[in-house]
Amino acid sequence: MPLHVKDRLVLVTGGAGYVGSALVPRLLARGYRVRVLDLFIYGDDVLGGHPIAGLELLRGDIRDLRLCATALHECDSVIHLACISNDPSFDLDAALGKSVNYDAFEPLVRQARAAGVRRFIYASSSSVYGVKAEPDVREESPLSPLTDYSRYKAMCEEVLARYQSPDFLTVTLRPATVCGYAPRQRLDVIVNILTNHAVNTGKIIVHGGNQLRPNLHIRDMVHVYERLLDAPAEPIAGQIFNVGYGNFTVNELAEKVRTVVGRDRVSIITEPTNDQRSYHISSDKIARGLGFRAQHSIEEAVAELAAALTDGRLPKALTDNRYFNVRTMKDLGLQ
Repeated sequence: MPLHVKDRLVLVTGGAGYVGSALVPRLLARGYRVRVLDLFIYGDDVLGGHPIAGLELLRGDIRDLRLCATALHECDSVIHLACISNDPSFDLDAALGKSVNYDAFEPLVRQARAAGVRRFIYASSSSVYGVKAEPDVREESPLSPLTDYSRYKAMCEEVLARYQSPDFLTVTLRPATVCGYAPRQRLDVIVNILTNHAVNTGKIIVHGGNQLRPNLHIRDMVHVYERLLDAPAEPIAGQIFNVGYGNFTVNELAEKVRTVVGRDRVSIITEPTNDQRSYHISSDKIARGLGFRAQHSIEEAVAELAAALTDGRLPKALTDNRYFNVRTMKDLGLQ
């Protein structure tokens, strides 16, 4: 018999990160009990900074097997967000990235299954596709990861697939790059970078410009996780889903930012780049299987972030290291 929402305890690893800081409040509002396992390296206040009914916070590392066992106790579901996120952060310390993103993954999955977790949702990345020429990259397309970050994401997908069973539902998401405002803000992903510079310098620097970059509003990203917790098992068990809003070139994203912030206020400068990652994902499968279609536009994300950049919610947005993963990792000397 399905558990009532109020009886379900969801573990969100990395729940104090960018996506987690938007997801956890939504799950609490829906009536779930939530346990967050996180190092809280971007601040203790991203989830409110005070006790919240239904929310339990565990500070620690997902490589700590004993702590993971504690975190998994009595959990019904796991949403696994914790990782060294994106290529520059991973490249800062490849050994650290591998140990967190890959080496710790199967032990966590194995522990979750042994603890009686019934649903394990994994955040992979659409970057596993690498460079693709076809107009719509679908889930069955061959993977061509170009970096260690995306390679280990792909390898974790293979690991998780082996654990799918009637008693342990697994599902993998390959999200587009997330954008927009969140309590734990990132300003080191493409749309957010462009918006920050448009608002605070009046100048957008585009590297290359013709590369396709799928993006997704953070509220849509949160909505997908909500839907996966609620969805019946049959259409999602053992499945992999792309999820994105639209596929735009970097030039097109820059023009969207310029239009929202103010065409008369923002100039665009184009520079060459060696970064040729380009892919155009199709989100048709998740629309068919889960009935999900992204609802929030890139322009909405830009407008909401621009408001936060101008109303005091994001002070020192160009210089404060807490908005930038690589800078924060360097400051802390993570290992």
